Amino acid sequence: MTSTLPAPLPTQTSLPPPTAWWRRFGKHPLLMHYNRLAALVIAANLVLLATVPITPATTADLAMANVALAVVIRQQYVINLLFRLATSVPTSWPLRLRWTLAKVYHFGGLHVGGTIAGSLWFTTSVVLLTVDGTRPAVLAVSYTVVALLGAMIATAVPPVRSRRHDIFERVHRFGGWAALALLWTQTMLLGASWWLLAVITASIALPWVRLRRVRVRIERPSAHVVLARFDHGVTPFAGSSTAISRHPLLEWHSFANVPAPGQSGFRLTISRAGDWTGKLIDDQPETLWVKGITTAGVANIETLFTRVVYVATGSGIGPCLPHLLAEQVPSRLVWATRDPRVTYGDALVDEILAVQPNATIWDTSRNGKPDMVALAHAVYREFDAEAVICISNKKLTWQVVHGLERRGIPAYGAIWDS
Repeated sequence: MTSTLPAPLPTQTSLPPPTAWWRRFGKHPLLMHYNRLAALVIAANLVLLATVPITPATTADLAMANVALAVVIRQQYVINLLFRLATSVPTSWPLRLRWTLAKVYHFGGLHVGGTIAGSLWFTTSVVLLTVDGTRPAVLAVSYTVVALLGAMIATAVPPVRSRRHDIFERVHRFGGWAALALLWTQTMLLGASWWLLAVITASIALPWVRLRRVRVRIERPSAHVVLARFDHGVTPFAGSSTAISRHPLLEWHSFANVPAPGQSGFRLTISRAGDWTGKLIDDQPETLWVKGITTAGVANIETLFTRVVYVATGSGIGPCLPHLLAEQVPSRLVWATRDPRVTYGDALVDEILAVQPNATIWDTSRNGKPDMVALAHAVYREFDAEAVICISNKKLTWQVVHGLERRGIPAYGAIWDS
């Protein structure tokens, strides 16, 4: 039988008051580490603006350096290295320091800052080239790159990206490739330095070098979810993700890997959440494309803490499950979902309960939607945890993360920046 926590009494769910305003000031969503890193890159470039000579060559070099930062920081090997470095400190270090190190997954702020600064520097360089009367061929190439960069930035604005993600992805892929080819053309026409461009090119190409089509075995416990099983010679580490596609030039989707201890291969838990996942669940293909290497996800920060609470809703159980199975860190699960056994199957629920016998599995079809902030806090206090990791939709994740952080509790969740 599913383990379900009854609706807690008010004394159990009452949240502590927020910390003093000067302590929670830095916990405001606008001041999250993602935005701080983006602001840091912009600030560094403003310092350069005030200290370096503004010439076509200098601005072009600064543009390339910022674009290199934006591209390399998204490279899978670099991401895994960042996580490895950030999580290498012992749990004996002060909690406040570990609290900050666990924000490593906000590295996307460097990507945003580098992209904006690089685009502005490149546009400045093109303006200076125009004033200097540079050859029409160079200017034609340069203005095309400016237009491509502008389109990439415009489609990356969060409201546009969330509503038109397919367009965002294709503009970034094909627009990025076109801009890269044109930058090589411009570099050759101007006889400029090319080593940074070579770094950018290698970083972009590397995941595609590892592109391959592999067999997959689909199990469908319900019309809402499938378990996709892969065993093509890769057994990823717990807490990593794999990008899969049916049409590799058009769109990619990343899902959390669920390796089973002592077994080869891995599973992906895929829920119906749009046209692409819906078609995959209905069609149950025999092969899928994968590229790059398995990449660390947000929950890898668990090793920075002595005890953690995992909060998941629906298919958010997927990214949590490998950590629960690996049992590297003492943890307690809070999972709110509709008809867990009907939706995800007895086998998966029993697998969870085997390693989490005290899990709180809240059946929303019977008990309604709980106050996830209060429920997370109640289990956090009961389990004497140091941190909460939330895997849910964007709205609820931010509600839990910011709701707890402003009360002085380390909390983490995805930031939907890709």
